[in-house]
Amino acid sequence: MNSLTKSRIHYTKPSITALEIGYATDAAANGWGERCYDYIYRFEALFREHLGVKHAIATSSATGALHIGMAAMGIGAGDEVVLGDINWIASAAPIIHLGATPILVDVLADSWCLDPAAVEAAITPKTRAILAVHLYGNLCDMNALREIGKRHGIPVIEDAAEAIGSAWYGHRAGSMGIFGAFSFHGTKTMTTGEGGIFVTNDDDLYEKALTLSNHGRARGEARQFWPETIGFKYKMSNLQAAIGCGQIERIEELIAGKRRVFEYYRNAMRALPLRMNPERGEVINGYWMPTIVIDEHVPFERSALLHSFEANNIDARVFFWPLSSLPSFTPHPANIVSYSLSSRAVNLPSYHDMKDEELDRVIACVSKLLAAQS
Repeated sequence: MNSLTKSRIHYTKPSITALEIGYATDAAANGWGERCYDYIYRFEALFREHLGVKHAIATSSATGALHIGMAAMGIGAGDEVVLGDINWIASAAPIIHLGATPILVDVLADSWCLDPAAVEAAITPKTRAILAVHLYGNLCDMNALREIGKRHGIPVIEDAAEAIGSAWYGHRAGSMGIFGAFSFHGTKTMTTGEGGIFVTNDDDLYEKALTLSNHGRARGEARQFWPETIGFKYKMSNLQAAIGCGQIERIEELIAGKRRVFEYYRNAMRALPLRMNPERGEVINGYWMPTIVIDEHVPFERSALLHSFEANNIDARVFFWPLSSLPSFTPHPANIVSYSLSSRAVNLPSYHDMKDEELDRVIACVSKLLAAQS
């Protein structure tokens, strides 16, 4: 079978069933007027229950959730927020939109997440928060980061956009910081098409964020169309939330699907000179995006692997670039781990119902290339 007749292996796609379609159909037919928030409130309640937090605000994206949360904290001009250099731009953009400065530090070689020692070294009197981005389902060292934050009086924010299904010593990702943000983009483990959510256990922060999320109109304000401040418009729609209700009702099934795919990859590639997403001790990895990082001593050209995937009708994603290597930022080549990871790493296809023969096609490309280049 040549590449033209092989079915396309997408790098990811959602799992949508009759449950989600039924809810979305009901929302489209009946979710208007006084019912226009029914699925939103239901979705928020289901997500709070899943995560074990007190408050949730459904948003149009994780970026919006981060923006609202940071604004509610009062982060603004002259402030600094410390985060890892290896990240997607969406983690840093809200910091910049608020007039603050993202301080990009190096990451750990095993988790690809924030290096606590680098975080502590970067703290100044201007530091207002530590942004712990849980990359590809991998978790930041929340014990170390919260201890650093406690010593310096600096809160830790969790960007858990990629980490639903991950847990740190019994605590679900997103539930441990002053607030957390999740993404429900179509590529994520669970989806609402586009969308996100803000979560927190802090009552005061929730009220501020809720006001900001509704154009600055405070809950309980008796005057119609009376905002007490300038807010944002990052609401999730009732239609999106309806799909989200179906997805969160199936969340354990969706997480299990991701873990099955990852474990198949891991078991098949144990002998190859590469590392994958870690899961150690009492840490659970939701394995949103199975990723390979080729060992440094092994000759490897990422472009050659991408060409092999393309020839075999397989999608693939490159590892995130260091943010400081992008045109909008100042270069920080001293972040050695961040700068070394990108060229040696690739995200592998991962969707819930991948067949064994599809996984085998991906594995064969990786194995063949490493054998040829070794």
